[in-house]
Amino acid sequence: MAAKEDLYDAIVVGAGIQGCFTAYHLVKHGKRVLLLEQFFLPHSRGSSHGQSRIIRRAYTEDFYTQMMDECYRMWAQLELETGTQLHRKTGLLLLGMEDNPELKTIQAILSRQRVDYQHLAPEELKQRFPNLRLTRGEVGLLEESAGVLYADKALRALQGAIRQQGGTVCDGEKVMEINPGLPVRVKTTSRSYQAKSLIITAGPWTNRVLRPLGVELPLQTLRINVCYWQEKVPGSYGMSQAFPCFLSLDLSLAPHPIYGLPSREYPGLMKVCYHHGNNRDPEERDCPTAFSDIEEVRILSRFVRDHLSDLEPEPAIMEHCMYTNTPDEHFILDRHPKYDNIVIGAGFSGHGFKLAPVVGKILYELSMKLTPSYDLTPFRISRFPDLGKARL
Repeated sequence: MAAKEDLYDAIVVGAGIQGCFTAYHLVKHGKRVLLLEQFFLPHSRGSSHGQSRIIRRAYTEDFYTQMMDECYRMWAQLELETGTQLHRKTGLLLLGMEDNPELKTIQAILSRQRVDYQHLAPEELKQRFPNLRLTRGEVGLLEESAGVLYADKALRALQGAIRQQGGTVCDGEKVMEINPGLPVRVKTTSRSYQAKSLIITAGPWTNRVLRPLGVELPLQTLRINVCYWQEKVPGSYGMSQAFPCFLSLDLSLAPHPIYGLPSREYPGLMKVCYHHGNNRDPEERDCPTAFSDIEEVRILSRFVRDHLSDLEPEPAIMEHCMYTNTPDEHFILDRHPKYDNIVIGAGFSGHGFKLAPVVGKILYELSMKLTPSYDLTPFRISRFPDLGKARL
């Protein structure tokens, strides 16, 4: 048995936003924590980098909207603890035709959960947002409490808080081997560690870590094009114009939603992206652009030309990010089917950043064998029938 001083309460593999919040909750509860990251921090290889993410309560599932109440409180608490602004309120404008089923579901949930919003008819939309061109009679739902999270600043604040409260963050250490048991042993490119529990939050590398443990989750890794568009007149879509984040749900315009954030990251540029990508191994993320990438940029260019006419219709900057999607786009928050001191957080499907405070809390609770604060039925591995049974 390991000597007490060499034994961590928990090792977290992956220092993206989910792993950082998991480690944060563990150290806040007095646990001895090691957070491992295969790349040197900060890096842009995974899903948590970049300057901005949308924060919102607008969802087509009640459980996410409910979880977001606590997330907002936790984001505010982290701001207080670290003395760092991590959030800017802009509102979120959801766009679609009046009979759009997704829009109607979101409106019903916002009403049921008592979230403040405004329903904007076509003429009201034109008056409120004259530089948003809508020609098909679209309506809008303006969720007033939504806004922008500062992603890079959030990661730095969390990693600093973890260290300040006694946690250990080791970057540049790739996990090479995991030996289940009590304690669980983890071998990296630098050395070996042991802990009472292990939490895996490895993003697009999740299945590479899990395969030797007898599980392969139904995860699809996608490379996303993150596009920024030049304003023809600086400030047209910025804070001074009170322009909100937006999400277009009209699938007649594109097969997947298109979203945007008001300009800030790059002066005079607005972030407008396609909520979809192309299959890509995370180790090959920066390989040359494929034809499908070019087609997605064409879809965005057409949308910008037709609906955001104060932007240049070709992207000024294009960066990349990874999504790790599940078939139903709900997260995986569960214990390993065979080893109950190994916990898995995966499949955040491009919408998990804002929910990371509660995700980290849940993963902490699972790792400490506490009763979860939320119903985890939507997030169980068992919702995927026969997964990995032949290998366990």
